[in-house]
Amino acid sequence: MKRHVSIFIRKNIAIKKRLAGLPRRCKAPIWGQRPPMSLRYAAWSFLSATLGILAICEITTLVGHPLLIGSFGASAVLLFGATESPLAQPRNLVGGHLVSATVAVVVVALFGSSPVTMAFGVGLAIFVMNMTHTTHPPGGATALIGVQGSVGPGFILLPVLAGALILLATAICTNNVVFHRSYPKHWL
Repeated sequence: MKRHVSIFIRKNIAIKKRLAGLPRRCKAPIWGQRPPMSLRYAAWSFLSATLGILAICEITTLVGHPLLIGSFGASAVLLFGATESPLAQPRNLVGGHLVSATVAVVVVALFGSSPVTMAFGVGLAIFVMNMTHTTHPPGGATALIGVQGSVGPGFILLPVLAGALILLATAICTNNVVFHRSYPKHWL
């Protein structure tokens, strides 16, 4: 018992020291260095993202099933505005959304939908994306949308997989049709 108390006290002291040093670790310059942004790159990002989201909307009309979820807007930022990012590559786009949708379905099936399960679903999605090397920040939103909406297994295919693949196809086309872009940098 004394040993457990001793370990608890040491950990408590370590945590207090970490918290006391927090302001020092948060020091950073006010302004960071940014590479220049070309008007051509920004304009093509605008056009490509618009086409990507419109493609999802048009296919939604054709198939009669809603395929657009909010997290695809965040994916568009990566796919069309940060094409070089490792988080925007196909493995991360498709894998991150699928992993997060699957986590949402499992969390809803086991625990239902509540503020606690929404938070748990997002945290678990991040954990699984990290472990599978499929981290895609919009995946966290996919998990949140899924748990909040109490989704079933169909959520994984429609809208998540279908929408992610539509965005991927759009990104491949729009990012390779011009000379100043190339996508993807790697597939897996």
